[in-house]
Amino acid sequence: MSISDTDKVESPINMATVQLLWSMIGLLLTMGSTFLEAYGITLPWNWSKQGIQTFSLGVSYQIGAVLLVGCLGGKNAGALSQIAYLVMGLTFLPVFSEGGGIGYVKLAHFGYLLGFIPGAWICGFLAFKARPRVETLAFSCFCGLLSVHICGITYLIISYIFQWQGTEDLSLMQAIIKYSWSVLPGQFTVVCAVTVIAYLLRHLMFY
Repeated sequence: MSISDTDKVESPINMATVQLLWSMIGLLLTMGSTFLEAYGITLPWNWSKQGIQTFSLGVSYQIGAVLLVGCLGGKNAGALSQIAYLVMGLTFLPVFSEGGGIGYVKLAHFGYLLGFIPGAWICGFLAFKARPRVETLAFSCFCGLLSVHICGITYLIISYIFQWQGTEDLSLMQAIIKYSWSVLPGQFTVVCAVTVIAYLLRHLMFY
């Protein structure tokens, strides 16, 4: 077997190993960031008066982890990490924000968790379609975020049609405002941070 033939055999194996590694990293990041609240800092022109102060963005870093693994590991690694995350949560491991268990599928906001899979895949697909520039990575992240919310709102509508658990206290519009509209400013801030981190890491790792 020639050297070129060996490379052809090893290359897919190496690629699969790298994707598996990124999937594991994405799974760990998603689990850890679920319980890590995101904070911002006051604008620089206010530092002289009030000093540097932090404030809650009203979201966790979870969506950031989902999109970051797509930007760094690609579409397959991103999707696999989120499939593993959902499987772990639905098999009673307390990795979701409210615990875990198969009953989670009856919660109105489960669709947002389900949306992590296409969100990470789309983000990873777009992130590697062009050279890693800030604008392309930002576009990838925003498309991934949009996919998550489309899945989440679709699932909300279905859950209200069938009157699943967790739909009693809020109207459909109130649920959309709670789970989508009210969290978007904080998630946009997290996406901006993810874009910068992904840009720096992609250049440091030369790919």
